Amino acid sequence: MYKNNKFTLILPTVVAVSIAVGILLGGVVFKNTPPVPRRGNLVAPGSGKLNMLLSLIENRYVDTVSMDSITEKTIPFILEELDPHSVYVPAKDMAQMNESLDGEFDGIGVMFNMATDTVIVLNVINSGPSSKVGVLGGDRIITINDTVVAGVKMRQDEVMKRLRGPRGSKVKLGIQRVGVKDLVPITVTRGVIPIYCINAAYMIGPETGYIVFAQFSRNAHKELMDAVDRLKAQGMKKLILDIRSNPGGFLDQAIEIANEFLPARKMIVYTVERGGEQSRQYSNGKGRLQDIELAVLVDEGSASSSEILAGALQDNDRGTIIGRRTFGKGLVQEQIPFPDGSAVRLTIARYYTPSGRSIQKPYDKGSEDYNNDLMNRYEHNEMFSADSIHFADSLKYFTAGGRTVYGGGGIMPDRFVPADTTDITPYLREVTGRNILYRFTIEYADRHRNELNRITTLPELDAFFAKDPGLLSEFIRYAARAGVAPKPSQIERSKAIILSQIKAYVGRNTPLEDNAFYHALQGIDSTVQQALKEMSAPKAEQALNTAEHE
Repeated sequence: MYKNNKFTLILPTVVAVSIAVGILLGGVVFKNTPPVPRRGNLVAPGSGKLNMLLSLIENRYVDTVSMDSITEKTIPFILEELDPHSVYVPAKDMAQMNESLDGEFDGIGVMFNMATDTVIVLNVINSGPSSKVGVLGGDRIITINDTVVAGVKMRQDEVMKRLRGPRGSKVKLGIQRVGVKDLVPITVTRGVIPIYCINAAYMIGPETGYIVFAQFSRNAHKELMDAVDRLKAQGMKKLILDIRSNPGGFLDQAIEIANEFLPARKMIVYTVERGGEQSRQYSNGKGRLQDIELAVLVDEGSASSSEILAGALQDNDRGTIIGRRTFGKGLVQEQIPFPDGSAVRLTIARYYTPSGRSIQKPYDKGSEDYNNDLMNRYEHNEMFSADSIHFADSLKYFTAGGRTVYGGGGIMPDRFVPADTTDITPYLREVTGRNILYRFTIEYADRHRNELNRITTLPELDAFFAKDPGLLSEFIRYAARAGVAPKPSQIERSKAIILSQIKAYVGRNTPLEDNAFYHALQGIDSTVQQALKEMSAPKAEQALNTAEHE
């Protein structure tokens, strides 16, 4: 097993997840709090030395200084003394921070990448601003408002700034299109672009639906139920709900979704605020998915509202939780705006699962220790063995059916699935780390663009790849030209991963988009395969396995 290789491959992802969940998104609860009135000082009169010091600086300091600048630098230091999830958001960052939660932004409606220092359009959102004026998948954006953005090492965030803008405004693109000699000028009127909670929703088996649920934004419940309705129309009787790497979002959306799966009068979650005030949420018995067979996939990136959902289902013995221990965020934030457009996201409560568990992991050793928690899990082998996880007896709780569960640091799944590193080889690390595999898929998709654009079902996609048995050999030659010599034994070992990733990235260029992506990867996804195994087992056997797990 190439454990060290796996660690090298996925450590950047772990760091990104830790930052995203720990700082940016997880578990924000909005209560439409009115802006805090602007005062001459940072804090209200009567709050002691801090207020006095700021007043002295403003009125007595020998040089003129910007009190706004001092305030901007002071607030984060104060919040660092509280907890890891109470944060200050400057006005310049608020729009981007809120986009994913609001579920929309203003832009031109394309999915693109910059793997070759050129903006390559992968897909165009149906009925979006770009589709209305003829932008196509495979187009290269060479200029934006007459500024060259190709081949100049422009950062992706800078390109995004140039493409985005207020709805109704216009942006002029210079498009390079296959088969057309000159740049194609296209002017796009920016519009509202939705950010969907559902990355993928398709039938993974004759009676089993698979939904990849990315975040709990404002419309999460409606989007999920719309996806469920589409799959039910295709015969779905069982559901695999994938909330891996879902960092959370709105608490009320997690409650509404949990309600769909639970019978009446079952506790979903309760919160405890300062002073001990409690708010308890129960199911109303009107859920439409009470009888559907359910598996929920989790991992170390599942946080906050994801953990509320998983905890509510687990404590009520509803469905099977599969994967690895979740992030461990059990604090609820309220966003309080300031008049200048900035805001503070302040922890105002702790949440608890129905059995009384707190999911919040310890943060008393400081922010560095807290932010390194996921990396520490890797180093202590937790991602590879359930035996590496130890809970104190004081953290023991019981589900409604009497099963043992533990609090104090995330949701431990009913079925642990280790990170599988068996087929990761140095060859695979090199072709992925140098972006060779991804560049190959871009060029491959360009050569088959017309055919890919006509693929609208997963069986059609499978048939497309079945017609090309030389796909792996073609990639090996491509990688060799890019400087990665063939290593037959390593290629054979990593073959399934290489082909699955190629098919996933190429499939994303079809109208199926992420449905194609996840469909191509499901065969090498050990957690998905464990869920399918659970779904195929008789219910009596499932119950026995759960009892044995305890």
